[in-house]
Amino acid sequence: MRVEYRNLPLNRDQLDDDPLVQFTRWMTDAEKSGIEEANAFVVATADSAGSPSARTVLLKGAGPGGFDFYTNYESRKAAEIESNPVAAAVFLWVPIRRQIRIEGTVSKVDQALSDAYFASRPPESRLASAASPQSRVVADREELEAALEEIRSRYPDGGVPRPANWGGYRIKPQTYEFWQGREARFHDRFLYTRDGDRWQIERLAP
Repeated sequence: MRVEYRNLPLNRDQLDDDPLVQFTRWMTDAEKSGIEEANAFVVATADSAGSPSARTVLLKGAGPGGFDFYTNYESRKAAEIESNPVAAAVFLWVPIRRQIRIEGTVSKVDQALSDAYFASRPPESRLASAASPQSRVVADREELEAALEEIRSRYPDGGVPRPANWGGYRIKPQTYEFWQGREARFHDRFLYTRDGDRWQIERLAP
C-alpha cells in the first residue's frame, strides 16, 4: 500500500504571508485537479474531559473571520464545542499529495447567516435536517423515515424554516500547517502561527 510521492519542493518563497490566501490557492488547485468535494474536511473536537472525537463536514464559507460549517446544535460535536470551544481541522487531498491542518477557537455564526445558508439548500436536504435528531440513538431506519414523512406532510414544497437547533459554526484559526508530500516521506511542512495581527511562518521537520 506504499506510494512514493513525486511532488516538486515546497519552499518558503512560494508561500503567501497570509495563510488565508495560501489556503485559497491550494483549495483552487484541489478543485482544478478534479477532486470531488474538495471542501470536505475532518473536524476534531473534545469534551470537557479531553476525550476527542472527529468527523467529516463540508466547508461552506472561508474568509478573514474563519472557516464555516453547519450542523445540528444538539449533535455530539455541538455538545463538545459548547463545553470546550476549540477544534482542529484537516483538509486532505490525496491525489495532489497535500493537506492543510488548522487549529483554533469555535463560535456560532450569526442567525441571519444560518438562515441564509439553510434557505439555499435543496428542499430535500432542508427536510432531512429538520427530521434528523442527529447523533441520537434511534430504533431503526423506519423511525427516521417516519419523521421525514411527517415533516414532508407539513411542508410538501420543502419550504421548512431553519430549525432553532440547526446552524453554523466558525473556526477562527490560531495556527495553519501546509503539508506537501515528498519522496521517502521527507515531506515539506510550514507552520503559520498568529502573532497579534501578523503571522509567523516556520518550517517543520517531516
